Amino acid sequence: MNNIIKTRRSIRRYEAQEIPQEKLDTILEAVQWTPSWANTQCWEVVIVKDGGVKTKLQECIAPKNPATKAITAAPVVLVLCAKLGVSGYYNDMVTTKFGEWYMFDLGMAAQSICLSAHNLGLGTVVVGLFDHQRAATILKVPQGHELVCLIPLGYPAKEPKAPERRSIDAFIHQDCF
Repeated sequence: MNNIIKTRRSIRRYEAQEIPQEKLDTILEAVQWTPSWANTQCWEVVIVKDGGVKTKLQECIAPKNPATKAITAAPVVLVLCAKLGVSGYYNDMVTTKFGEWYMFDLGMAAQSICLSAHNLGLGTVVVGLFDHQRAATILKVPQGHELVCLIPLGYPAKEPKAPERRSIDAFIHQDCF
């Protein structure tokens, strides 16, 4: 598994090749089995294949975002949304210092998508810099849910090199910070 983690890259250029349904199902199964706060499974996934919808989503991307072209170039865009008021809650009360816990849960779901896709020979990039409200309106995300990120998915047209990583000694602390 460490090899999957070490070799996964953010892919922003895609081949014009459809993704077989079996591969998409495998990726969605990875989300299904992702851990979450008290097993709340607060994620909702919108699968976008329609070119017109992808074009509208692309118009929501922040200027100069390197993932702009990926939204329409990828054959599929997975949109992660969270059901609000469940993750980080007990007895209808938020219980963590950080409030809602859905960002953590959806972060793990996004990681599951990215690693599962890479294991299947597909590429992804997690896009978070865009007009969330405008995208939510386009996708008709209902009240009580929050659109968190867009994940273009497809066969990589180019494999970027690994970015430089900090050494383990640079970020570990023994017994106290």
